Amino acid sequence: MSQQHSAIAPAPNPAKAKRGDWWRDAVIYQVYPRSFADSNGDGMGDLEGVRSRLPYLRDLGVDAVWLSPFYASPQADAGYDVADYRAVDPMFGNLLDADALIRDAHELGLRIIVDLVPNHSSDQHEWFKRAVAEGPGSPLRDRYHFRPGKGKNGELPPNDWESIFGGPAWTRVEDGEWYLHLFAPEQPDFNWEHPAVGDEFRSILRFWLDMGVDGFRIDVAHGLVKAEGLPDLGSHDQLKLLGNDVMPFFDQDGVHVIYRQWRTILDEYAGDRIFVAEAWTPTVERTANYVRPDELHQAFNFQYLSTEWDAAELRTVIDRTLEAMRPVGAPATWVLSNHDVTRHATRFANPPGLGTQIRTAGDRELGLRRARAATLLMLALPGSAYVYQGEELGLPDVVDLPDEVRQDPAYFRGAGQDGFRDGCRVPIPWTRTGSSYGFGTGGSWLPQPAGWGELSVEAQTGDGDSTLELYRAALATRRAQPDLGAGESVEWLKAPEGVLALRRGEFVCVANTGGESVTTPSYGRVLLASGEIGETGGEVKVPGDTTVWFTTA
Repeated sequence: MSQQHSAIAPAPNPAKAKRGDWWRDAVIYQVYPRSFADSNGDGMGDLEGVRSRLPYLRDLGVDAVWLSPFYASPQADAGYDVADYRAVDPMFGNLLDADALIRDAHELGLRIIVDLVPNHSSDQHEWFKRAVAEGPGSPLRDRYHFRPGKGKNGELPPNDWESIFGGPAWTRVEDGEWYLHLFAPEQPDFNWEHPAVGDEFRSILRFWLDMGVDGFRIDVAHGLVKAEGLPDLGSHDQLKLLGNDVMPFFDQDGVHVIYRQWRTILDEYAGDRIFVAEAWTPTVERTANYVRPDELHQAFNFQYLSTEWDAAELRTVIDRTLEAMRPVGAPATWVLSNHDVTRHATRFANPPGLGTQIRTAGDRELGLRRARAATLLMLALPGSAYVYQGEELGLPDVVDLPDEVRQDPAYFRGAGQDGFRDGCRVPIPWTRTGSSYGFGTGGSWLPQPAGWGELSVEAQTGDGDSTLELYRAALATRRAQPDLGAGESVEWLKAPEGVLALRRGEFVCVANTGGESVTTPSYGRVLLASGEIGETGGEVKVPGDTTVWFTTA
């Protein structure tokens, strides 16, 4: 049987929008503003463009929209280098546009979460510019990490830390001192031991809360506090970040003091605002520390994002995640793609073991089939889910961008760095035709590939077999099924090798991660399937790389 999907999902549930725990089972859609919609034809997405597409997001069936940075910035790292945290960069609009977007979203029943970048600023931030201009001894240098160098004439960096983007994590200024930047040189790290830094960010929080935002996604939430004395890594390897070691520049216990202070501010505001942590930690157990009852509300589950499309591996990370979140009372979160990793339709199209940044297209048909199946599995799990713009269209990464158009700063830095994040940031297609497939009236800041229009919203709307209609139907079904959404456990059912079968009340999800078809019991009425299935005599034939939802009601 072929699963036909409803054309439009119901609007966000007003009763849910008023619930104090709305975030426990929310589906949150990430908008990368420069690549979402362009309102003025300059090739760059903007806030007015996002605002114009809010009805689409409401009809898709999401609960909230997370906006990547739109602050005033030189754009050395696509806005994650902030020069002014209280201003909108002119390429995206102005504060009136931000206010209008927030108001319109609320009228549509959507919440708005904005990105906050507290680990580092731009080198064009007024504090940093003055610190450099005033020279050694300037009080403003204490708000960053300025140090004398090593060696006879201070010609060597203060320690052996490396930038995440490649090369040393230190840059020398003309007067001979060095400053720390865990990312690009244009992104100097704040010194969170200095009280002025904490004061400033508490003020920034209030500025945006007063404007009406519903929460903050905290960039590099694990990086604000560095180990005392900034010790050398020594025998540590930076790649152990995702292993068992806590690095001296990440996941230090001192970050939790900051978040407890922030939580008291958030709780002063009505409307159940939330914090979401981007916290790359060695284990999900360490991640759970960020979402204790008096700290943040959610933390991204990067362990899940990094898991291969394999039943045994997926079950392990699902169990560990739910077990880790249960003692702190926080919801699990699930995510498959974002602006920093290869889209999962491309990751799953390639052999396992290549990581989260991949340079080859792989088997496009296989990748899409697995991506659709993975989405239904993710949306069946207890907790909150994140959707990255365009994944509802089944977009692949654009892996063949010419070198001369690339803009990811990591691409231009140290040898061995991937720097291929541009592929997941290509502007999304809205229409079949046009100079930028409906993205805007002009071109696009990254070139869109030929054939992009066939993956557009226009092309997929009304096609019952399309990925867009699968997402619409899945989100509508998730909203309608009382056993889906929030929760803290699943019941695993007996299943063939390579298959996950889980029960949540009267709901059952079966995901076949293998390449061959399997036959399973029919657990009731089929609600939805990511691909074509067969039903005969109380059994269901589930093809490889396919997920099926049932209800026993």
